[in-house]
Amino acid sequence: MQLTHYNSEFKKQSFPITIVCDNVSNAPNIGSLFRIADAFGVEELIFCGEDIPLGKRMKRTSRSTEKYVTHRLENDIQEVLEHLKSNNYHLIALEITKNSKPLDKFKIPDKKPIALIIGNENHGISESVLNHANDVIHINMFGENSSMNVIQATAISLYEFTKQL
Repeated sequence: MQLTHYNSEFKKQSFPITIVCDNVSNAPNIGSLFRIADAFGVEELIFCGEDIPLGKRMKRTSRSTEKYVTHRLENDIQEVLEHLKSNNYHLIALEITKNSKPLDKFKIPDKKPIALIIGNENHGISESVLNHANDVIHINMFGENSSMNVIQATAISLYEFTKQL
């Protein structure tokens, strides 16, 4: 028999993880972020940028999880990152760079809350934001393409982080 959220035995948990979005602006992706954040017990979603669509198209994908996931909108991502860093957060950017570390080899720091920074669907994470990160990680890719959808990459990363926590 297939289980539902009413009869499964998953224990509700929360992890010291905040997701910081650098201009993620696609409504279905934002809705999916709410679902992923809920599924992985993320403490907070912070959407940074202008014109973040939190309307009807986002709600179709979120399946009402926007009602349960703590979230906020901020214009200035630099201020958000400085505030998180001053509160002892370890900032981890999810981006492929010359110096990024593979996710499967990365160990999250002990006893520190983490902020996972994810980037815009077309442009990734801006260079100025990458400069704030304590670590930059990537997911190894084995096909022709050099990137994947930001939501898929976020889900893979959260799965690895919650396994470690």
